[in-house]
Amino acid sequence: MTDQTKLILLVEDDPDHEALTIRALKKSNMANDIRVARDGEEAVQLLCGPDAIKPQVVLLDLKLPKLDGLEVLKRIRECNETRMLPVVVLTSSDEERDVVRSYQLGVNSYIRKPVNFSDFAEATRQLGMYWLVLNECPPN
Repeated sequence: MTDQTKLILLVEDDPDHEALTIRALKKSNMANDIRVARDGEEAVQLLCGPDAIKPQVVLLDLKLPKLDGLEVLKRIRECNETRMLPVVVLTSSDEERDVVRSYQLGVNSYIRKPVNFSDFAEATRQLGMYWLVLNECPPN
């Protein structure tokens, strides 16, 4: 594994959204390593399991198989090792209840995925710049 201080965990079940997000991050030279979890159970296992990874930020979709993103966020906040881990919801959901519930559960940021690629790439670049370069994460 590369430098875990720059590791991103992308939790995304849509292969097209996964590819676009990775492409936009790599194009912006923002991440040394991107790990992908394709469902909620896999994300929880990666973060809270016996061989847990320590990403700098989690990009979390809400509409996931097995466990939805809100349940993943809840479990992240319940786990001592990940309680302070920065989590950004990156979703196409424009449901107000999803925004409210995400913040109630302790999300750090809620971003709606822009529809066209250039807007999506720019949003992802800014997201990477903030969370990987400017933001000071709590120590492990």
